[in-house]
Amino acid sequence: MKILTFTGRTPSEALKKAKIEVGDDGMLIETKEIRKKSLGSEALYEIVIGVDDDGRLPSYKKATRPLSSQQPVKQESKDVLFDLSNAAEQIAKVSHVTTEDSLAQYMTPSRESRVAVEAVSPREPKELKEIKSEINKLTDKIKIIQNMFWDEKSPQIESQIPSEFAEIYRLASQSGMNRGHLDELMKITLEHMPFKMRENSVTVKRYFQTILRKMVPIKREPTLSVGAKKVIMLVGSTGVGKTTSIAKLAARYSFLMQKKHKVGLVVLDTYRIGAVEQLMQYARMMKLGIETVVDPPEFTNALDSLRYCEYILIDTMGSSPYDKGKIEKIYECLSANTSSYEVEVVLVMPSSIKYEDLKITYDNFSSLGIDSLMFTKLDETIGFGNIFSLGYETKKPISYFSVGQEVPEDLVCASSDFLVDCLLNGFNRSKA
Repeated sequence: MKILTFTGRTPSEALKKAKIEVGDDGMLIETKEIRKKSLGSEALYEIVIGVDDDGRLPSYKKATRPLSSQQPVKQESKDVLFDLSNAAEQIAKVSHVTTEDSLAQYMTPSRESRVAVEAVSPREPKELKEIKSEINKLTDKIKIIQNMFWDEKSPQIESQIPSEFAEIYRLASQSGMNRGHLDELMKITLEHMPFKMRENSVTVKRYFQTILRKMVPIKREPTLSVGAKKVIMLVGSTGVGKTTSIAKLAARYSFLMQKKHKVGLVVLDTYRIGAVEQLMQYARMMKLGIETVVDPPEFTNALDSLRYCEYILIDTMGSSPYDKGKIEKIYECLSANTSSYEVEVVLVMPSSIKYEDLKITYDNFSSLGIDSLMFTKLDETIGFGNIFSLGYETKKPISYFSVGQEVPEDLVCASSDFLVDCLLNGFNRSKA
């Protein structure tokens, strides 16, 4: 037997070099780290492969592809795993293995299956023994490659990560979810998930969906009793869609709910004339009362003027999260409220920015006493993990999602099922 060594920055890279050099005829003897990653150099891994000189098939040809035509190592690792999986499926069909038997059953055989194998008659056909031997070899190779491939992206937790979790972890990490939150969720899932469910990627995904649904609190739309009133103030950065969201809420409460409520509008955004005119136009179209507030003492008078309304919606001036002067102006209005109305403060944020920016926005507006969250522009992003992370971190419930510019159609009540589906399968307007 000839002994060969291959090195790479990761075990997968070294294994791929061996795959190109000797094909599937090599036997993995050892994998080790020969140089740790440091400030001035990358880590280096070495694998030792044994090759039987007489065992190589005559039809085997050594790979001679030029380096320029080779795919990146990570992509080729996927291709190798895919090829081996296909081979295992073909051999399973030859040996009359039913489609209901998952590959995990071969990777972790139960006690019953081991007893059944041991009880096979010595007269078992030679061809069947060879097929079983090939299945065992493929199973070993698949386990090795899966473990190496998973190590490159697995979370920093002590528990061993089953390979079936790779797809879930990849989807969640690419969605913009905070890494620490994702690792914590994965740890919870591994601790509480029944072992039998881990053998099937479908049940793994279904269980993780349940965990995600519990991750984000959802606020139910209020149902007003007779004589009750609801005052809602929308706050947030410039350009997030507060004014359009106010119009959508006004139309919803006025025309789309089971009971048509009387709605009034209050405008604090006197800094932008265009925003005031836009909201006044909506008010004329829907025949709603509207009041403007320039100074904080006028805020109570505006609320009193709309006391005949069941819903009072307040639009505020947009500001940068770092503009403490404008945020302080809103706080002064809230502090000057001497009416009997309790104001619910809703922070409006776009779903299209990363979690770190969402968190900074929340922190800087939190002095206003945030009661719930509203997310806009769900139709303009492909990642929704940032929403999960912010809800999980702040424990503030989400009330509404804005999924487009149309008034009032593109406003939907928040739903954990819809949000989970967006994260795992992408945004779908028909499911909103």
